[in-house]
Amino acid sequence: MIRIKKFTFNPFQENSYLLSNDKNECIVVDPGCFNSDEENELSNYIDSENLTPTHLINTHFHIDHVLGNHFVSDKYNLPVTAYLSEIDMVSMAERSADLYSIPYKSSPKPTKFLNEGDTIDFDGSELKILFIPGHAPDHIVLLCDDEDFMIGGDVLFKGSIGRTDLPGGNHHDLIENIEKKIFTLKDSIKIYSGHGPETTVGIEKRTNPFFT
Repeated sequence: MIRIKKFTFNPFQENSYLLSNDKNECIVVDPGCFNSDEENELSNYIDSENLTPTHLINTHFHIDHVLGNHFVSDKYNLPVTAYLSEIDMVSMAERSADLYSIPYKSSPKPTKFLNEGDTIDFDGSELKILFIPGHAPDHIVLLCDDEDFMIGGDVLFKGSIGRTDLPGGNHHDLIENIEKKIFTLKDSIKIYSGHGPETTVGIEKRTNPFFT
């Protein structure tokens, strides 16, 4: 069974996640740790739980989701795994850091890639990759259908959706992808979003104002 730990980091209040299994392996998703205090919060938890990080995965490369990539990749000797985008999202994150005047150690370029339909075997639990552009052109979601959850990044929030006015955003594509790829899943699927509280597929189908 996969255990999920949420950290809320950086000025954007981004949710970073650790997924761990019974072998004490863990996957770091969207590390947004912004300063040494937040880096220590993440690494101290990993140490206290005797976890061994095996993957560093980004749902997308917006600056708030990759602020901790350099730290995690360097400390745990992990390659960055993401969707292979035609857009240079690494450079875009650097420009965003300059725009917001945020101290940022540039993320290593991704060297491992995930595409629609790929799966990650995590000690017998399967994480399936869904490609859901709209908020960002490189956006993926990690779905664990057997355990009724997804790590959803900035696609769908409780009562809202990811913004689409950023470079590479497309409102029509985001709405269509949510309807076709998320709202067709079980209502019981719990969504761990990139900002704010958790929700479920069923709740958002019934109450999200962008669809009702």
